Amino acid sequence: MRFADDFRFSDATTLHLGGRPVGAVHCATPDALATAVSRADSLDLPLLVVGGGSNLVVADGDLPLIAVAVDCSEIDIDTDTGFLRADAGAVWDDVVSASIDAGLGGIECLSGIPGSAGATPVQNVGAYGAEIADVLTRVLLLDRATGTVEWVSAGALDLGYRTSNLKRTGRGVVLAIELQLRTDGLSAPLRFGELARRLGVTAADAGAPGTVRRPASAVRDAVLELRRGKGMVHDPADHDTWSAGSFFTNPVIATADTAAVRDAVARLHGAAVADAMPCYPAGEGHSKLSAAWLIERAGFVRGFPGPEASVRLSTLHTLALTNRGGATTADLVGLAREVRAGVRDAFGVTLHPEPVWVGVDIDG
Repeated sequence: MRFADDFRFSDATTLHLGGRPVGAVHCATPDALATAVSRADSLDLPLLVVGGGSNLVVADGDLPLIAVAVDCSEIDIDTDTGFLRADAGAVWDDVVSASIDAGLGGIECLSGIPGSAGATPVQNVGAYGAEIADVLTRVLLLDRATGTVEWVSAGALDLGYRTSNLKRTGRGVVLAIELQLRTDGLSAPLRFGELARRLGVTAADAGAPGTVRRPASAVRDAVLELRRGKGMVHDPADHDTWSAGSFFTNPVIATADTAAVRDAVARLHGAAVADAMPCYPAGEGHSKLSAAWLIERAGFVRGFPGPEASVRLSTLHTLALTNRGGATTADLVGLAREVRAGVRDAFGVTLHPEPVWVGVDIDG
């Protein structure tokens, strides 16, 4: 472990926002991470575990907590069985790249997602029709209530759409993850229309979209191309990527309520636009809407509120809120509240933020 008093959240998050903790401890191994968290808990010291910092909205100013920086990054792969083990601090896209280089498939659709491996089960990260729950077998977990460290099966994590019991309770700290990947080098089934089209998959293909697979390396290349086109691959030199990725989750509502949303869209934009509203099954009696689509139809265009703003929607993708270089967290929260209120007022749908909030709250 290494202690530091010059840690700044603005240097440790992809939003490049946030103030300073009381201090920080850097942990180069899973054991060191478990020890640091357990010691802080035993002293009743508030702490924040920081991996890639891609899913954090941290308050400005001085924060009364310890930052525990996850620097452990080892990746082990068994090409015969397809098992991959990664320390919590491993850069997630490095994990994906290593799996492709090893001839494995299964996580290529998650290419380019910023952050660390340890965050993937907490959020149940997903993109382009795939999510970590598809391949996660177990996690090495520190139980903060008991201080025990043990492997816990994925089935015990209550993985759902961008959530888990790890996120809801904060009780466990992920030290490492284990994935079961394909050994034939083929991708997961291509379920996402945009990606499938990019790879030439059509309804005429054998098995139809949703069952067709492609070489994992080709899928990774296509995903990275799509994400770069939306400003969703972090680049420190590009302010359009200074974000927390997709800021709001796609809202899941009762299917019975979708008619009211369509009616609201029709009043603003006409029946043709309302009929084209994206709406997908999301479990019994529920449907999933597109947050980006609703944001745009509520009047928030790409780049809103304009080029002079310190925080604005990405010029490439309305679902990303971006720091243009001189912003504060307060600026970001103000824009997030404005967008959420606009969508709620227009369509009666409340958007929920995807990032973890520290020292600040979108609800004020």
